[in-house]
Amino acid sequence: MNIRCVIIDDEPLAQRVIERYTENIPFLEIVSKCSNAVDAIDVLHHTDVDLLFLDINMPRISGIDFLKTLINPPLVIITTAYAEFAIQGFELDVVDYLMKPIAFDRFYKAIQKVEDLLKSRELPHFEMKTVERADESFIFIKSSKKTYKVTLDDILYIEALGDYVKIYTTDKMIVSYQSLKNIETLLPSKLFPRIHKSFIIALSRVDLIEGNHVKIKDRLIPIGTNFKTDFEKLIKLI
Repeated sequence: MNIRCVIIDDEPLAQRVIERYTENIPFLEIVSKCSNAVDAIDVLHHTDVDLLFLDINMPRISGIDFLKTLINPPLVIITTAYAEFAIQGFELDVVDYLMKPIAFDRFYKAIQKVEDLLKSRELPHFEMKTVERADESFIFIKSSKKTYKVTLDDILYIEALGDYVKIYTTDKMIVSYQSLKNIETLLPSKLFPRIHKSFIIALSRVDLIEGNHVKIKDRLIPIGTNFKTDFEKLIKLI
């Protein structure tokens, strides 16, 4: 497996450090180096990219703001001298957050995470076939090399993330390589309605419905226009 990478950093020295590190990992290939995010947009439009090494503090547009503009971004490792943006980075689903100066062992650990995620994409989707069983209160979900037993009562909501889904439960978040539609077939629709192209919610976990959003815990989840009528009908039936 060859991982095609782009370095986005306005510091030439920082670019050289990452480039030197990648030279020691045979399956990494640097396809482009950009000194600002605007140039990177053009690269992403014309080049297949698996991984971005993304700095935050750059001219014209910050790395965080750039990442927010991408609809289906490659995997991202943030490389920065600023620790205060870590929470924002992980909210945008970055693979890792590396603080400069970056040690090679820490860099390699981040690359191993990338490698695991890309390998999981090559595996067949994990599907739960419809079967007769006495207990319908749980499902099994495959995540990388692990398979989790997920109790339905513990699910808060499920979010689509490109080719993945993120399943938020009361005590953890599980990332699984499969479609939201596939997850939807595993769940009772009246208890777990799809309210947006990117969200399925646990109806029992809704704290508030206001306008075009539902609130679960501290998360405001949008109600999509195409799903609003069916959701309102479901609420009236309960």
